[in-house]
Amino acid sequence: MSRIAKVERRTKETQISVELRLDGSGLGTIATPVGFLSHMVEQIGRHGLFDLTVDAKGDVQVDGHHTTEDLGIVFGTALREAIGDASGIQRYGHFMLPMDETRVKVALDLSGRSFFVWDVPMPKAKIGDFDSELAEVFFEAVARSARINLHIALECGQNLHHIVEACFKAFARALRMAVTVDPRVIGTASTKGTLT
Repeated sequence: MSRIAKVERRTKETQISVELRLDGSGLGTIATPVGFLSHMVEQIGRHGLFDLTVDAKGDVQVDGHHTTEDLGIVFGTALREAIGDASGIQRYGHFMLPMDETRVKVALDLSGRSFFVWDVPMPKAKIGDFDSELAEVFFEAVARSARINLHIALECGQNLHHIVEACFKAFARALRMAVTVDPRVIGTASTKGTLT
């Protein structure tokens, strides 16, 4: 089964290309004009064991919002396409991730119905060249475009870098669980017979 997708999006604000292989080994190249964003998206590939190639350009002279949101849209679309009809996948994933003083919990359902809960209180501040509130923007765009139910919650933490990075790593691990094919699942993991 080939679970690969390549998606491109070009607007007056951004030019973004994402290639995603779900059954990978965590390889890939991430290039965005926002250093911290590149570092975070790299975590998705590495901890999800997805082969992930990202080439993103955007109007960062304005700020990083358009690039971050559009990358979330393109990644989410690629994820939805790579999952395909969701045949045989576990569907649900969850992970609790500690990172020094920080602990983040992610739960998700590849349900085909988008819903997003962000329970990550933190101040608006810069993390390198990244506005901290853009983490929420990225994940909301992913949830909406991939049509998944995604909950992210901060249980404890102080350091903004740790909080955001734990969110990305926990998301990757939960997603890895959810997209895993279970040979015992016949068709889709739903009594309706479809995930929508």
